[in-house]
Amino acid sequence: MTDKITFKDLELAPEILQVLEKIGYESPSPIQEASIPHLLNGEDILGVAQTGTGKTAAFALPLLSNIDCNSPKTQILVLAPTRELAIQVAEAFQTYASKFRNFKVLPIYGGSNIGTQLRQLKQGAQVVVGTPGRVMDHLRRNTLNLDHLKAVVLDEADEMLRMGFIDDVTWILDQTPDNTQVALFSATMPRQIRAVAEQYLKSPKEVRIQPKESTKANIEQSYWTVNHLHKLDALTRILETEETDGIIMFVRTKNQTVELADKLNARGYSAAAINGDMVQKSREHTIEQLKRGSINILVATDVAARGIDVERISHVMNFDIPYDAETYVHRIGRTGRAGRSGKAILFISPRERHLLRTIERTTKTPITPLTMPTREDVNNKRQAEFTEAVSQLLDSQKLEQFETLIQSMQAEMGTDPARLAAALAYMAQKDKPLFLDTSHDPVHASANNLRERGGRGGRNDRGRGRDRDFNREDRGGRRGDRGDRGERGERGPRRERFGNEQKMDCYKISMGRNQNLRPSDIVGAIANEANLSSRDIGRIQLHDNHSTVELPQDLSAATFKALKKLHLRNQPIALERAAGNERGGNEKMAGNSSYKRRG
Repeated sequence: MTDKITFKDLELAPEILQVLEKIGYESPSPIQEASIPHLLNGEDILGVAQTGTGKTAAFALPLLSNIDCNSPKTQILVLAPTRELAIQVAEAFQTYASKFRNFKVLPIYGGSNIGTQLRQLKQGAQVVVGTPGRVMDHLRRNTLNLDHLKAVVLDEADEMLRMGFIDDVTWILDQTPDNTQVALFSATMPRQIRAVAEQYLKSPKEVRIQPKESTKANIEQSYWTVNHLHKLDALTRILETEETDGIIMFVRTKNQTVELADKLNARGYSAAAINGDMVQKSREHTIEQLKRGSINILVATDVAARGIDVERISHVMNFDIPYDAETYVHRIGRTGRAGRSGKAILFISPRERHLLRTIERTTKTPITPLTMPTREDVNNKRQAEFTEAVSQLLDSQKLEQFETLIQSMQAEMGTDPARLAAALAYMAQKDKPLFLDTSHDPVHASANNLRERGGRGGRNDRGRGRDRDFNREDRGGRRGDRGDRGERGERGPRRERFGNEQKMDCYKISMGRNQNLRPSDIVGAIANEANLSSRDIGRIQLHDNHSTVELPQDLSAATFKALKKLHLRNQPIALERAAGNERGGNEKMAGNSSYKRRG
């Protein structure tokens, strides 16, 4: 049996080895062990591995070992699909290069002040990490110089394809020097990504890491199909009726951790957020509160939850479904510790059913539909808890003074004792009603409606299967589905909303074709800055001096406020509701370019 390889065996720069030792990294993950030697040797690499396997270190460590920190010229360019990932990768580079002198990494992405980025680029940065749209913008402005580029990395290439950025990526690759080393990493290998690899990678070494496919047998897994509008109500109903101890609640973005934790606290639950913006001391304090039982719900992102090991976690709740099976396995593995049983509950919208099937297929584990508690179930549970609380008071408290008070009140008011007790019970509710109205149950009504439609958005989807459309897109789609291109590098058409499972409103942006605005600029800014998935963005139409975009009708006030603060090309977008805000109303406008994906 051979000894396990360590980072010291990989011939990385001494400064990097010092950092790895300081932060406690000893042995490389499979993707790191396979990729680092090739990248150190200057070879191109094609890596196929899921999120959470350590891809960032797999390319950052060897590429940093080969840079010249005495030169401020840009030597490494990393393309990432989202603002959040760009920031995360940039932070990783900064950590790994913390022992280098004169090192600088710069994240650039849409929706932020371009003036600040221009000043920072002028000062120089050896590593630039950016989203495709903003990198293209700087290249066209000649504010990003790639003449001294040594390596370019395409991180999560299939996600960039899914978001419609792949032509932007190829345009950027065309601007790089011919001898640039290329590393392409992707969770899947659809046809278009394979074509990019064949065109731009030179004799690449292919590294393929198979995801772990097992989930613990002692974890009960279930899911609930619910529209976004009713997701919070469904969650609180489960929390009221489930016997829980500690809970980790997973969401996709840092903003969502704070927003959901605040909403849960407002509904009477002890919750706290944990995300990548927290300093280590605050993170440790929050986890310690969870261990002690000072808080019962931890709302977290995948990155922030790494390394959490708390025995009292009885439930893992996926408020947002993860995009890959391995992340799902990592998440639910935080319950069922030390031989205890655990539960994993997954919330999915109708358009996310394909992700559910991917998880089941990869883990080889069926996930059963959840029986959502009815309002009657909630009322029965509340009544039982109220009765138990009153029973404990009768047994443990000295109530003589209160008995005298009640007898006095009864004599003065001349009311029936039962009615007087009922009034006191009503007062005891405070802001939380003891009984819910059972005449209408929107959560169950929404679920029944979805079941009647077979989980699809409407009748027009039947026989065609929206999930098959999504799967086609995951495989790279069809070129005909992307519509005609104007100039090279322009973002392809937006996908048309499927069915009617999510009502949309039309919003107006005070920029258009005359400002060289592209649909990808709008998608990138909204998806990255406003806490929305790119799938929540509907039809985009470009006019000469303004544009329109469809967004969910249940847009929260906080999200709308964030959108109004957005800047594109260093200009405020002046977002406002468009006139004639009915769905499809903007189709009546003439003289525009409409971007949508045919069903």
